[in-house]
Amino acid sequence: MLEIANLEVVYNEVILVLRGLSIEVRDGQIVALLGANGAGKTTVTRAVTGLLDVHEGKITKGSVTLEGRRIDGDDPSAIVRSGITQVMEGRRVFAELTVDENLITGGITNADRKAIAASHDRVMTMFPLLADRRKDVAGYLSGGEQQMLAIGRALMADPKLLILDEPSLGLAPKLVGLIRDTIVAINEAGTSVLLIEQNANMALSIADRGWVLQTGIVVLNDTAEALLANPEMRAAYLGEA
Repeated sequence: MLEIANLEVVYNEVILVLRGLSIEVRDGQIVALLGANGAGKTTVTRAVTGLLDVHEGKITKGSVTLEGRRIDGDDPSAIVRSGITQVMEGRRVFAELTVDENLITGGITNADRKAIAASHDRVMTMFPLLADRRKDVAGYLSGGEQQMLAIGRALMADPKLLILDEPSLGLAPKLVGLIRDTIVAINEAGTSVLLIEQNANMALSIADRGWVLQTGIVVLNDTAEALLANPEMRAAYLGEA
């Protein structure tokens, strides 16, 4: 579904962040993208979603294709319409809008009112807490509720591929488990997922495959099961000697 091939990204014309990086997400998969802070994970999401320009970044080599069509030259709204949505690190909900108003913004690229209504019903079914608080202002929700809202907003566009950037960050263990189960449910309903995480245990527990980044290159790439059993992976990313 998604193929990132030999990608190089430079910031401010001089800072090389991604160095010939190649990653793929097949249809129906959950793929984990792992690595420490500064490894280049967020830059990968910006390259896929067309947001590099906002951060003075530029693709200098390589390509990003969705279902065989290059999208690395498209603007962000066109990329959303093509079937990719994301949940950014830190949730980024519209704090002064209500839950319902936040969800409406997620479906803004869809002109089909019936499809928007169906997506809204799906989100409310998936997140009953949001249904109970649909008229509440988003800024007053808890961190876990805001993460649910951010995911729900991304689902309003009925994406083929959902990109999640650090969805477990700052959440209590119980809420991390809820988010993990939600990602599985989204995938089982037919949406492929690219999951960017520092919580390698959580990500690999539900992923089909994992790619590990270090300073802008892929250093490990295998099935999730194999990565969990890999001594190098366990020592470097799972906190085991």
